[in-house]
Amino acid sequence: MELKDIVAPEGVFSGLNATSKKHLLQELAQRAEDAVGVEARAAFDGLLERERLGPTGMGRGVAVPHARIPGLQEVRGVFTRLSRPVEFEA
Repeated sequence: MELKDIVAPEGVFSGLNATSKKHLLQELAQRAEDAVGVEARAAFDGLLERERLGPTGMGRGVAVPHARIPGLQEVRGVFTRLSRPVEFEA
């Protein structure tokens, strides 16, 4: 599997404005709904649940928030670069 199989061009966003980790997860969930077709609420809930297990921040400004979303049968994703960094508990 290649990255292009996971993140389609319509799932790439730059300059996203998020004011907090929670706000970022909400924005990512909404963009996943638009780009991938998953329900934004299900994506947001999944992302929050995964973050409760442990933060997905890796340090040096990189985070890989991810979740299992009911009904999604394949690995899909969105990618963004923030206009300003947010604290991600790395």
